[in-house]
Amino acid sequence: MASSEGSNAAAAPRPVPGSYGLPVIGAVRDRLDFYYFQGQDKYFESRVERYGSTVIRINVPPGPFMARDPRVVAVLDAKSFPILFDVDKVEKKDLFTGTYMPSTSLTGGYRVCSYLDPSEPTHAKVKQLLFSLLHSGKDAVVPAFRANFSSLLDTVESQLAKGGKAEFNKLNDATSFDFIGDAYFGVRPSTTDLGSGGPTKAAKWLLWQLHPLVTLGLPMIIEDPLLHTVHLPPCLVRGDYKALYKYFSAAASQALDAAEGLGLSREEACHNLLFATTFNSYGGLKVLFPGLLARVAEAGEKLHRRLAAEIRAAVADAGGKVTVAAVEKMELTKSAVWEAMRLDPPVKFQYAHAKTDLLIESHDAVYQVKKGEMLFGYQPCATKDARVFGPTAREFVADRFVGEEGSKLLQYVYWSNGRETESPSVGNKQCPGKNFVVLVGRLLLVELFLRYDTFTAEVGTELLGTKVTFTGVTKATSGPATQ
Repeated sequence: MASSEGSNAAAAPRPVPGSYGLPVIGAVRDRLDFYYFQGQDKYFESRVERYGSTVIRINVPPGPFMARDPRVVAVLDAKSFPILFDVDKVEKKDLFTGTYMPSTSLTGGYRVCSYLDPSEPTHAKVKQLLFSLLHSGKDAVVPAFRANFSSLLDTVESQLAKGGKAEFNKLNDATSFDFIGDAYFGVRPSTTDLGSGGPTKAAKWLLWQLHPLVTLGLPMIIEDPLLHTVHLPPCLVRGDYKALYKYFSAAASQALDAAEGLGLSREEACHNLLFATTFNSYGGLKVLFPGLLARVAEAGEKLHRRLAAEIRAAVADAGGKVTVAAVEKMELTKSAVWEAMRLDPPVKFQYAHAKTDLLIESHDAVYQVKKGEMLFGYQPCATKDARVFGPTAREFVADRFVGEEGSKLLQYVYWSNGRETESPSVGNKQCPGKNFVVLVGRLLLVELFLRYDTFTAEVGTELLGTKVTFTGVTKATSGPATQ
């Protein structure tokens, strides 16, 4: 029997506490709690409290009649959560979205890389393709980001001048979509046949895959049967997907050439690039950037001044240029990005099947799990673990990861489907763009605080996370932007 190592490893294993309730009825009741009566955080926290354990048996959405089996063993603390990353002990096949899987009609008939287990030969080929794409575009990231997001901030200032407010999310959707195409392929989607419609087509396609896990704010009696019990027909987004595919098949021609050298067909490679770029990268930035901006806005002017000073000093030392080397020296800036991703990870849910009988260790006990059981992790519970992050675990502490002591906590940052201290490879399921995501998070703060001393914003919620509306900016009084 496989086991984890730690202080409790020699303890007698306990059965996992919890309850699934009555068949069908229990899962439906829990789904309503999750979406409508309690909300995500309270749903998990209340059950941890009820059963006196951070490893528990529960149902997870969407449940009947979309998921074959909603029953999982949930790992909800920082110590038990990493079992989900250990591909020697768990299998990740067809589990990207959890207890249900969207139709492959939404991905050209292919099971794309996110749904493949590392043991499947195609996984290594596609992930190597993604690594190659990231490497080939590494010199384009900074200039592409600055060009696209400088334009976004110009628009923010224009809207503030006209109406006193500027909605960041809508601007970010269009800008991030163009930036990713620009950085990866050298072709902004908005300059092609997609025009300005790319983000809308992408968002619609994303919704068709994620609708079982979201709410739109409709009345429960309408929304629950519409979104959470049956799959929306893929035929309704076929035209949107074809338009996206056309862009990628042309813009990504060099990457597709490389894919053939790895043993992939151009067609399969193109569907994988579309998914990785649109779902993983673009979908991630739709969540990451508003969440980061909201946390920094709420932290206030004192943090803004510290970030501005660090960013401007590093850029000045680099001869007034924003370079990757200069950004690497911005310790507070990097910490702030990690802290935002700790609190608001772009992907909150992780899943796996036990390959064999397992012993899973929490802070307080060891639990026995049988081969084939579904394991589930709600990341915010693990990354807000007070046993690791102390009394400020639920607070945004921008400099949490600064210095030697702060860096020791990075092993408990899990947003990338792995520890922040580890690296993605063809043999694991960690996000291939892990370093890219942290870099662009920092670049957003760099662009912001080269330009402004401070800013104010209203923070709310929307479909996929946080909504941010700028209400004011104070132009920089020092640094490159004033010269």
